[in-house]
Amino acid sequence: MKNETTRAVITGGTQGLGLAVARRLIAEGAEKIAICGRTAAKGESAVAELTELGAEVLYVQADLEKPEDATRSVTAAIDEFGTVNALVNCAGLTGRGGLLDTTVEMWDRQMAVNVRAPFLTMQAAVAHMKERAIPGSIVNIISMVAHCGQSYLTPYSTAKGGLSTLTKNVANAFRWDRIRCNGVLTGWMETPAEAEIQKRYHDAGDDWAEQAGKTLPMGKLVQPDELAGLVAYLVSPESGVITGSLIDYDQQIAGAYPE
Repeated sequence: MKNETTRAVITGGTQGLGLAVARRLIAEGAEKIAICGRTAAKGESAVAELTELGAEVLYVQADLEKPEDATRSVTAAIDEFGTVNALVNCAGLTGRGGLLDTTVEMWDRQMAVNVRAPFLTMQAAVAHMKERAIPGSIVNIISMVAHCGQSYLTPYSTAKGGLSTLTKNVANAFRWDRIRCNGVLTGWMETPAEAEIQKRYHDAGDDWAEQAGKTLPMGKLVQPDELAGLVAYLVSPESGVITGSLIDYDQQIAGAYPE
């Protein structure tokens, strides 16, 4: 199995892509997984499902807008498992706001969850790995909007652009410690969080994902279970020396224009 030695922390691991990544890591042999999220009911449900798959699972209730919670999501796993050698930053916060209508409060929340929280979780994880002199792997889930983004996603796009640079910076800083750091820039993905966004801001119906898929080249949105395979590969020792890579995972090509 590819990930039998993996002891991972997955932020945003109670639903959507984070939960799909947890499932995939367990399917590939990981026996200890920590997931964090804000809602206890979702955490308990995810723990029950993942435990049934054969892993020891820790749920850490955390609001990543709070610096202490971001750090604790990693340190709690270290305390529980003894060591951690993988971190997947899946948690994110989006909303709608352009240059002229984004409030300072919205800006600060976006930066806190989408940039500062990954900074703090990586800080805690890398400090532990260096102290133990163990190799490790970090995967940051970014977004295709890091390339630019829609006009109504100004703070979100800016935050994801910052996370892209942070990913490369960390990869460069700790490659001699055998700590790898990579990022995946996801396209439009079908998740519970995206469904909520579509209904809240765009009056979408229950069939929003099916309708959206009809407008895309592959006929569907990005699927978490498919993307989870790439994330698990980047976590795995099987991905070798890959570090500092930012992988576009989408059917739209950055920099391309309609013909």
